[in-house]
Amino acid sequence: MRARRAYEVKHVRGGVAPALLAAPDRVDHVEIVEIDSGEAVLFWDLAPTDARRVVRAIREDLANLQADEFIAAWRAADAELSGP
Repeated sequence: MRARRAYEVKHVRGGVAPALLAAPDRVDHVEIVEIDSGEAVLFWDLAPTDARRVVRAIREDLANLQADEFIAAWRAADAELSGP
């Protein structure tokens, strides 16, 4: 099954300004949600510019990967994005 049929990405901005003009203390929320259950599988609080970059990469992977490949790749990336 294609990843775009099993998962979706949700990006909630912490403000109305675009990422490049966002306040330095703004936090954006990025979620990968399983469509069947509606449950968040992965969740990150990121700086606006990082969130924009991550959402773009997630959308690209949703279009190009199978569901199991997609979730394995983003679970591996979770440790990197979550920080120490």
